[in-house]
Amino acid sequence: MKLIKTEIPEVVILQPVVYQDERGFLLESFNREVIEAIGCAEPFVQDNHSLSKRNVLRGLHYQSQPKAQGKLVRVVTGEIFDVAVDLRQSSPTFRRWVSARLSAENKSMMWIPPGFAHGFLVLSDTADCLYKTTAYYCPEHECTVRWNDPELAIAWPLKGQPVVSEKDAAGSSLRDAVLFD
Repeated sequence: MKLIKTEIPEVVILQPVVYQDERGFLLESFNREVIEAIGCAEPFVQDNHSLSKRNVLRGLHYQSQPKAQGKLVRVVTGEIFDVAVDLRQSSPTFRRWVSARLSAENKSMMWIPPGFAHGFLVLSDTADCLYKTTAYYCPEHECTVRWNDPELAIAWPLKGQPVVSEKDAAGSSLRDAVLFD
């Protein structure tokens, strides 16, 4: 598996080796040794699957307690613009964001460590996203930073207004967000 560091070194793009022939393809979508090598010491405890339509924007989500979630995100159908925002106050990249296009075609994955908010915009007709998390979902501690917070100025590749949930539209500003040490 090829590991690609982003401008925020803890956020890593993983590109699996794809074995393809006339029958289809095979790839390794998870390898514990690779995950440990990129800094994830915690085991994954939950798998999530979301299906979204074109121009749906989900996020920016994170969990503050009892334990922040690390996420390994991949797309099995369609394409998304995936974003990670550093919410760790002690980090030299605090308040910065990185992005990657994840798709069924490129088969890339993004590792988003604990202490980051995560969101994505669907670029295809539909997108099936699978992600592993290092902590169980705890709805009473889920937090949302508004996707269009001017302090973040995320360059979403939007065509028109995105489709967002009420919860995401009512997200907090970065200034008012629960942050990590």
